[in-house]
Amino acid sequence: MLIKKIVILISGVFLCSTNLLFAQEKEKKGGFSGPDQVERQLESDNQEKQPFFELGFMQPYFDFKSELKENKGFDFGLDYSAVYFGASESLGEKSASSGMVRLYGSWELVNRGKGNNGAFIYKIEHRHKYSEVVPKFFGFEMGYVGMEVPAFNDDGFRMTNFYWRQRFIDGKISMVVGLLDATDYVDVYALASPWTGFMNFQFSTGSETIYIPNDAALGIGIGAYLTDNIFVIASISDAGSDPTKPFKSFETFFSNNDYFKSFELGYVTSKDKFYMDNIHVTYWHSDGSDVTASLSGWGIAFSAIYYFENNLNPFIRGGYAKDGGTLLQKSITAGLGFQPKSGGNLLGVAFGWGEPNETTFSPGLSDQITTEIFYRIQVSKHFVITPDIQYLINPALNLDQSSIFLWGVRGRLNL
Repeated sequence: MLIKKIVILISGVFLCSTNLLFAQEKEKKGGFSGPDQVERQLESDNQEKQPFFELGFMQPYFDFKSELKENKGFDFGLDYSAVYFGASESLGEKSASSGMVRLYGSWELVNRGKGNNGAFIYKIEHRHKYSEVVPKFFGFEMGYVGMEVPAFNDDGFRMTNFYWRQRFIDGKISMVVGLLDATDYVDVYALASPWTGFMNFQFSTGSETIYIPNDAALGIGIGAYLTDNIFVIASISDAGSDPTKPFKSFETFFSNNDYFKSFELGYVTSKDKFYMDNIHVTYWHSDGSDVTASLSGWGIAFSAIYYFENNLNPFIRGGYAKDGGTLLQKSITAGLGFQPKSGGNLLGVAFGWGEPNETTFSPGLSDQITTEIFYRIQVSKHFVITPDIQYLINPALNLDQSSIFLWGVRGRLNL
């Protein structure tokens, strides 16, 4: 049994490292991670923008950050985000709001600036509420089977990432190991980020048909390009992690034997557009966990997104789940992102159909229709504000309402 656990851990570490490897690879050769992964986020924060105005007095600070990264390989970011929602109808509260502050960074300590470099990645946060109900649970408050920006909750101090990322073969293989966030590398695409993309979770990782472990899950993952265009990503991590007690995952990984596993096969037209121009199929399996009161289960998700040179990014996604504690057991979504000028404002439009998971909720609930439109405004290079509207049809847990109109706004300041 001990040998089996060691083999599992080593395999997982290899898998995780690969994912992180690819995540940082975008600067040079593209990668396998999504827009929320720390190195991707830092890269996005530092890209040229098309703002309405600029905070020139902060330039010495940003110059200091650039010099620190160039001379020491240390890059970091600090941001504050807040979300507010209001609803036309609800079983309880008609509004929800919360905020969070995050400190995140990467430090290249091995082969800095070279193809086979290694880096330490971290992200710590404080998540807090402004209202009685947090956005994460506002969907259930309205009687809707789904979540609104689940990252916006009331966890308090927590950890999301604490891992090592290593590249091999000039970045063709990437590996990460440590405390991971599965949404960094499972079923990623360009508009999945709750900080910069869609707010309804159905338009994010897994289309609500993948059981997503909590953040700071001890795990291992690997991603590799089999050819210039075909890739695989595999991972294993603790299914019962607790980001408010992150290092306890080192205990539960080996003692509880409850794991989340994933395997993804995909095709990209270009490595530097990994999450913008990508077709993939993801298989996942979860052992469930007593810690999170989740059931065992499995499922398959698919995703296709294409990047047109006029900055139009249409997609179609969905999935099927067998048990596993997911919100939906069947889901199909479609939509697009449109950014007229690179680094400028972004429009997102999406439509989704979903069938609630009969093992998570009562059998026979109505299928739901979800629509969302957001417009991310690049106020300054480091500040964005995103108005958002949603129309929810047939909220499955609210039999008195045939539809609910939802409006919201999100703001993010990064330094």
